[in-house]
Amino acid sequence: MRLGVLDVGSNTIHLQVVDAYPGARPAPTTNYKVELRLAEFLNSEGAITQEGIDQLFAAISGAVEHAKEFKTEEILAFATSAIREATNGAKIISDANEKFELDLQILSGDEEAGITFLAARRWLGWSSGKLLVVDIGGGSLECAIGVNEAPDKTFSLPLGAARLTRTFLNSDPYSKKSLNALHDFVMDTIEKGVPEDFDTENTNRFVATSKTLRTLARICSQWYGGDQKFLDREALLQTIPRLSELKNSERAQLPGVSEGRARQLVSGASVAYAIMETLNIEKLEICPWALREGLVLKWLDWHAR
Repeated sequence: MRLGVLDVGSNTIHLQVVDAYPGARPAPTTNYKVELRLAEFLNSEGAITQEGIDQLFAAISGAVEHAKEFKTEEILAFATSAIREATNGAKIISDANEKFELDLQILSGDEEAGITFLAARRWLGWSSGKLLVVDIGGGSLECAIGVNEAPDKTFSLPLGAARLTRTFLNSDPYSKKSLNALHDFVMDTIEKGVPEDFDTENTNRFVATSKTLRTLARICSQWYGGDQKFLDREALLQTIPRLSELKNSERAQLPGVSEGRARQLVSGASVAYAIMETLNIEKLEICPWALREGLVLKWLDWHAR
């Protein structure tokens, strides 16, 4: 069956089309992506402006047309923190569903963490033992841990790379004062936000799934050596000040960094280091499957019953 997974995220509107069948590995066929940082369209009341809504609907329209062009039989559509937290998010979802004949659903942070965990478990297999999965999106940080396909514990914190950049890093290059404020906020939020019963003891694999973490692993590997399939905490510690000194245009010249992502990379690195330090993670293993793949797997499991 040909499925489309439409991810209305904080950074991008991303449609991934896959051929998927119960018991088989989902095979990507095509994708459609529009960079749209919805957090930048929030007004003082926490609502997404009409300009932001217009651009969002234009991106969804393009994704739906792309899905039709490739004979997609069903679109699984979901929205994450930007829509979830917008004061007019529910109205936007309702209007989008009516306009485009979708069933666009808002995922909670814990649902995001759980579905991403499922994807990592299926990718790495049962022999990988107890997993701890970290994902940094545009609006939030999600973590999940467990030994089964459903995690034993999850948490979600408002520490997305786009959100933090918008709040703290407005100059180019960044000022030392703003970088210190970012660091203090991230550490304080993580120290207060990680549940006391988030038990990392006897964890076998520490896993990362997001674009931000993959990009950081690639840069750390290029600058300090090592395998780019892993994000090393000590290499990241050395990387952060180097990234912070660059202008946005200079960061955009780094491997795998788009112009839009360049602004957010320092915020993402700050969150990555803080969570690795807090949870005593020396290395994160990069997993190519994440939320979109997890949603497909979950849908297939449900239809196989």
